[in-house]
Amino acid sequence: MKLKTLLVSALLTAVAAGCGGTGAASTGGGGGAKTVTVYTADGLADWYKTRFDAFTAKTGIKVQTVEAGSGEVVSRLQKEKSNPQADVVVTLPPFIQKASKDGLLQKNVVPGSEHVTSVKGDDYVAVANNYLCFIANQQAGTPKSFDELLDAKFKGKLQYSTPGQAGDGTAVLLLLQHLLGKQGALDYLHKLEANNVGPSASTGKLQPKVSKGELLVANGDVQMNLSSISVDKSAFSVFFPAAADGKKTTIALPYVMGLATGAPNGDGGKQLMEYLLTPEAQQTVSSDAYGIPARDDVKPTDANFAKVQEAMNGVTPWTPDWTAVLADLDADVAAYTKAVQG
Repeated sequence: MKLKTLLVSALLTAVAAGCGGTGAASTGGGGGAKTVTVYTADGLADWYKTRFDAFTAKTGIKVQTVEAGSGEVVSRLQKEKSNPQADVVVTLPPFIQKASKDGLLQKNVVPGSEHVTSVKGDDYVAVANNYLCFIANQQAGTPKSFDELLDAKFKGKLQYSTPGQAGDGTAVLLLLQHLLGKQGALDYLHKLEANNVGPSASTGKLQPKVSKGELLVANGDVQMNLSSISVDKSAFSVFFPAAADGKKTTIALPYVMGLATGAPNGDGGKQLMEYLLTPEAQQTVSSDAYGIPARDDVKPTDANFAKVQEAMNGVTPWTPDWTAVLADLDADVAAYTKAVQG
C-alpha cells in the first residue's frame, strides 16, 4: 500500500545492487543493461530488497523502485500515459482497480495466479496479503473501541491518513461504512475530527510520530506496523478497535501488482511479476517483511508469520466489493470531506 508517502520524487530508490537512474532507464533488451522499474506503495521494501537481488542474480535484470502513496502511484501513471516510465505497478485497492478502469494496465495472467483468492483480475493480481489496523503509543495503553477514540484525552493526539489519497485511510472510511452505514460513518468521523490533528497523505509517516509520542493513536496496516516495531524498534502496539457490539472487524488490504500499459520493459516486468508470485518468493514475504503470502498454497512457519497470526487473533477480516467501492469512491470522498469540514 502499504499508503503512504506522496513525495515520490524524493523517494526514487534503486533496490537492486548496482541499480540507478530513473524510470526512463528501463530497456527491454539489446546489449545494454536491463532494468525493470516498479512504481509501488511503500511498505514492502525489506521484502523487495531480498527478492529483487535474487531476481537480478537469476535473470541479470536489475530492478529499481519509485515509492509513493497508493493513490499517487496511479496518478503518476496517468500523468505519464503519453510517455510511460513504469513497468510494474504495486498499489492497494481500490487504486489498482482505478488503474485498470483507466486503461493504465495491460492484460497479463501471471503464472500462479490461480492460487490467489484475495484480489485479482485480467490485468492485476495480489502479491501479498495485509490488513488495516491501528497503532497506539505505550502512553495510550490499548484503546478498546471506536467510541473510546472520541474521548477528549486524544484531542490533538490522533491522526489518520486521508481517505481518497492513502489506501489505509480509504480503508478506515470503508470499514466504518461497513460497521455503521455510510451516514453513520460520516457522523462518527465528524465527531472524531475534534481529536484529529488534520489531513495526512501518508500513513507511513504517522508511525514515527506515534512512536515518539507526538501522536497517541494513528491508523496503519499490520504488515507495515509489525515490520516497523521489529526493524525500527518503534514504541507502539497494533490494535483493532471494537464496534459497539464488542466485535473486532478489519478490512483486507492486499498489495496488488499489475503490468503497466506501454511498459518500456514489458518482458522484464512479466518476468518479475511471475517471480514474485512463485512459491519460493511467496514463502519469504512474512520472514522478510511480515506480509502474508497471496498464494493460498504457501504456508509459512516462520516466527514473523506467527506474530501476524497472533495480532489477528479474534479479528474478523472483511473484503469489500472493490468494483462497487471504486464506483462510489469520488462521491464518498466528497461526502467525507464535507463531513469533516462542517
